[in-house]
Amino acid sequence: MFCIFAIVNSYSLMVKILLVEDDITFSQLLFGFLQKNGYTIDAVANVKSALKLLKQQSYNLLLLDYRLPDGTGLDIFSNARQNGLKIPAIIMTSFNDVRTAVKAIQAGAFDYITKPVNPDELMMIIKNALHTDKKQPINENTPIADFIRGKSADADKLYAYIDVVAPTDMAVVIQGETGTGKEYAARIIHQQSKRSHKPFISVDCGALSKDLAASELFGHIKGAFTGAVTDKKGLFEVADGGTLFLDEVGNLNYEVQIKLLRALQEKSIHPLGDTRLVKVDVRIITATNDDLLNSVNQGDFRQDLYHRLNEFKLQLPALRDRHNDLDLFINHFIKQSNTELGRSVQSISPEARKVLKQYDWPGNLRELRNVIKRMVLLTPSSVASVESLPEEMLFTITYASKPQSDLKLINEANEKELIQRTLEKVKYNKSKAAKLLNIDRKTLYSKIERYGIEV
Repeated sequence: MFCIFAIVNSYSLMVKILLVEDDITFSQLLFGFLQKNGYTIDAVANVKSALKLLKQQSYNLLLLDYRLPDGTGLDIFSNARQNGLKIPAIIMTSFNDVRTAVKAIQAGAFDYITKPVNPDELMMIIKNALHTDKKQPINENTPIADFIRGKSADADKLYAYIDVVAPTDMAVVIQGETGTGKEYAARIIHQQSKRSHKPFISVDCGALSKDLAASELFGHIKGAFTGAVTDKKGLFEVADGGTLFLDEVGNLNYEVQIKLLRALQEKSIHPLGDTRLVKVDVRIITATNDDLLNSVNQGDFRQDLYHRLNEFKLQLPALRDRHNDLDLFINHFIKQSNTELGRSVQSISPEARKVLKQYDWPGNLRELRNVIKRMVLLTPSSVASVESLPEEMLFTITYASKPQSDLKLINEANEKELIQRTLEKVKYNKSKAAKLLNIDRKTLYSKIERYGIEV
């Protein structure tokens, strides 16, 4: 049940949210809830209407249902990114689509929340998204107070490598799945380097539009292009003397890759529209979810740039491979969440801890942190129980525990997947889906309900 309560403050009154949800009843409920909490809301039910509003209005946050009649919430977010709009996005999805939600985060979405939506959890995620300024590059030299290394063999090996490479000026590629802590590793390298007293600038290359990427990195002068009303320093110049961290560097287009290579080779940049060269002294650290070598082989990333960036490679282990560190991380995130949320959770019940250890954590440390924070938020006592875990996690563990030799279960899983794919193919037109599946609409509705398919 989604209960409504109001916590209005002066900050929320200035925030404008674009809500995209095709379930009209649920959309109205969310609209009323967010409005009562002081936010200004525009609500639409499809991708087309959302894209039209994004051209006409400015928003501080996108709250997007994943499955929509004419596409997905990710289509809206991607379009906003391509047009240079750096707006945080929260994806709403059913618990059957958690893997899809993780992919959305890989694409740059701020976070996701599963239906049915818990109001406390939604407010927490919205406030986190609004208070995380993704519009500007991060320049932060303070110690990483909320980071913990771990004590496993994998962690020891990783930090031994960091200790070796940090004092040098070598370019470092940090490779790892989403949520493994690539930016934390980059910050540690910077803080242990001789450049620690200079800026650490972090930029998400996936958030840079094709047209503005060169301007963001190398700067421009007034009049260099339409909209360039003043001179602007590029991130290379801002990071002079320090470290420039390029997250998801594989997203840079080919033209910018050429300019980046030239900047690294010549140790100078050429601001757009300017005839002068600006000398810069910057250490480059890059990060990627995928192996850049694959992009090189596919012709999407320059081989010469790859070798220039890959003087030293760090591979961050996935959380599922760090079993010995899991308890350490759980306890750390409990303490962190208690401080942030004003709670006093001391421990997690044995049943809940068992689920956490069985789960495979596709979102890695980021997902674990969010799950623990949610548990702490929903726990009024000192012990967090299994009831505070997300439903999708319990569903995943229950399904994974079933014997894979169960023919009925396998057949049902295949049938569910086929129905989901067919619905996606026909953009959730149930009449067309039933016809393609060679079943009547009544049978299709029955199976949709039985398998809990979100439509």
